[in-house]
Amino acid sequence: MELQVKKINIENCTRIAVTNAQFDPAFPAKMKQVKGCYFSPEIKAWIMPYTKEAWGVFKSVFEGIPVKNMPCEIATVPESTQLTASCEARNQDQDSRVVVLPNYFTPAESVSAMPETSGEHLIIRYCSEKPDRVFLVVPPQRKDWKNFINNIPGKWWHSREKLWSVPRTKELFKTFQAHFEDKLLIDRETSVVLLIPESATTIKFDKQSGKITIHPHPCNPDYWCLDLPENMISTHLSIIKNIHGRRWNMDWYIWEVPGTQLTVRFVAQYLNEVVEWTFQPGENIPERLVEAVPQQNNFLRGHVAVAQYESAVTALEQMLMLKRYSRRTIKSYKNSLRQFIMHYNDTKPSQITRKQINAYIMQLIRDKHITESYQNQIACAIKIFYCEVLDQAEKVEGLVQAKRPQKIPQVLTEEEVTRLLRSVDNLKHRCILMMIYSAGLRLGELTKLRLTDIQMNEHRIFIRDGKGKKDRCTILAGKTEAIIRTYMELYKPVHWFVEGADGGPYSDRSVQAIFTAAKERSRINPLATVHTLRHSFATHLLEKGVDLRYIQDLLGHESSKTTEIYTHITKKSWDRIKSPLDDLEI
Repeated sequence: MELQVKKINIENCTRIAVTNAQFDPAFPAKMKQVKGCYFSPEIKAWIMPYTKEAWGVFKSVFEGIPVKNMPCEIATVPESTQLTASCEARNQDQDSRVVVLPNYFTPAESVSAMPETSGEHLIIRYCSEKPDRVFLVVPPQRKDWKNFINNIPGKWWHSREKLWSVPRTKELFKTFQAHFEDKLLIDRETSVVLLIPESATTIKFDKQSGKITIHPHPCNPDYWCLDLPENMISTHLSIIKNIHGRRWNMDWYIWEVPGTQLTVRFVAQYLNEVVEWTFQPGENIPERLVEAVPQQNNFLRGHVAVAQYESAVTALEQMLMLKRYSRRTIKSYKNSLRQFIMHYNDTKPSQITRKQINAYIMQLIRDKHITESYQNQIACAIKIFYCEVLDQAEKVEGLVQAKRPQKIPQVLTEEEVTRLLRSVDNLKHRCILMMIYSAGLRLGELTKLRLTDIQMNEHRIFIRDGKGKKDRCTILAGKTEAIIRTYMELYKPVHWFVEGADGGPYSDRSVQAIFTAAKERSRINPLATVHTLRHSFATHLLEKGVDLRYIQDLLGHESSKTTEIYTHITKKSWDRIKSPLDDLEI
């Protein structure tokens, strides 16, 4: 284990970000021992308070473990940190500003005074530039509070100040009092100052209060500037966020949208009545922009550890490629073998004994509690390496395979699927989820789907090179076909059915993010995944009386036993089954 720490500013507070350069399943459990510590998926690091108490616990938990790139100021963490540098700068300017408070959003008997620490309180602050709104300071660890704020109409996230802004109304304040009770605080001392950067003072846009205006970008010819007036945020912000490639310019408080034909078509279809162009787009603008893949920060990215005998991993990779294994299988087997030979890093792989192999797997089961599937994956990687690469088949003969548990897959009801699809307003995102559910696709099958694979006339979808390198055909629903036509007319994909920003295939993580966001909005089963839509497709077909053999062909299962698992979760004919308890006279 090798740790890296960094002082950061997140959500208006100074924090310490911690990452582990090498994978260690015990790392999260140790970080949780630090009070107030949580994992941030946005920056892919563990965030801990910038206090001496938290730093002392951190050093005691990871005693003896090396820490790289530690800034000198972290070694002298103060006793407590209530205000960041930006807050102190605002306090210096508060004497020249007067905040006039109305009868609502003022301290009441149920609202406590400002305590010494605000790590577990929602703080309300005021701004003289925005007298009709208030600003919220939300502790980063209280994600349940963020979900509550997301449901507030008229909310707005100020990306520069790192604060939420909500309307300043009496009704909303009563809602806050009822929900947060003694956790709600009014900070009348620290006034929020919306600082305007120097770059914004030299650039002016001719804005209109009742119209969305689009202007030429003063710096980047590939983009246009779109101004959304504040009085139209509640009604049109969700539409603006659906523009492909849009981004927020926090210096100018304006949206930047790609200068492409795709943007022109989107604006004409969804914003034609409320938008005003300050210029005439050229006829030779591109269909879409080719964007480079951004490089991740070295501090957050981490590095793959290299084994002393890395040539063994390379030899396994070559063998798997000759056997034409899939890219994902090769990657998994390489990682499994690398961790194995690094465990005996000073021993040549050819000299590792069968007893050492069993001891390694036993240690993973006992200490790291690996699953049965991961155990079998490790065993398969070791078997192929010793049988095919080193020609030492006798060393792994009869290597124990774990018995897999017979788990019933997670399934959504038809009502949950309806709520899920209705919660998606973005045409492209809804088309993706409808395609997966209506045809029972795997995630990788959807992202690899070509336009030529969608056979509209035959009302079917051709799945090319599916799991197990098998091709198959599945059904194309009528409602899905209608939304596909609208999607193709607007987005005009060239080769792939769903294209990314650079014209290549859509990433799996993007589809997972779409499903997660829709799942949270619709409040369906929180354990559901993208693959749950495939399970739901098969279960709902079975409940409607479709023969199991047809379902097996549509799903692409090689064995009927794989498909028979859905018979254990279907509710078909359950209403005719009577419990013996009902016949007892009790």
